[in-house]
Amino acid sequence: MDPAAELARSLRSVVADARVLAAIAAVPRELFVPEALRERAYDNVALPIGQGQTISQPLVVARMLEVLDLGPDDDVLDVGTGSGYHAALLARLVRHVWTIERHRRLSAAAEGNLRAAGVENVTVLVGDGSRGLDEQAPFDAINVAAAAWPQVPAALERQLARGGRLVAPVGASGQQLVLVERGADGELRRTALEAVRFVPLIEGEP
Repeated sequence: MDPAAELARSLRSVVADARVLAAIAAVPRELFVPEALRERAYDNVALPIGQGQTISQPLVVARMLEVLDLGPDDDVLDVGTGSGYHAALLARLVRHVWTIERHRRLSAAAEGNLRAAGVENVTVLVGDGSRGLDEQAPFDAINVAAAAWPQVPAALERQLARGGRLVAPVGASGQQLVLVERGADGELRRTALEAVRFVPLIEGEP
């Protein structure tokens, strides 16, 4: 079996969203992993990608995608591009992705990785992801792939559309995924989910 399809199959016991599993099966993770680690590209583990960053564990990525409850007409902000894998998966599920990375070298590599994977509906930017992207807001969904502390940055919550969803790891030594939802009335609702482990979200201009 194709390794990406096998990875998707292995996640079925935890992830129920068929569109998310189809995206996992369709995106070649080896394109987003350093060449020296490509034999481990389909292991269900996080792997280093340089600059002190990682490509997240596929199970956690899939859960974050599932929690966002994405639709094909959604416009999405992705904070913490890393190698571009998360953005590539998002791109298969939504209309357009804006992804922000503070490390210029990683951002350039991610752009190349996305191009190699044939992804065309992602805009890659360098900057402080904790500030979001006011000029493209509001977003139907926001994915944050680095741990916020002590809470999700207010700028990101402000950029959620009504009916929008945001998922982010929150915490220092002990982290949990947090789902933030903006209701039709504009009010925010926050729900704590499972324990995770991410690199920290660094605020301030790169």
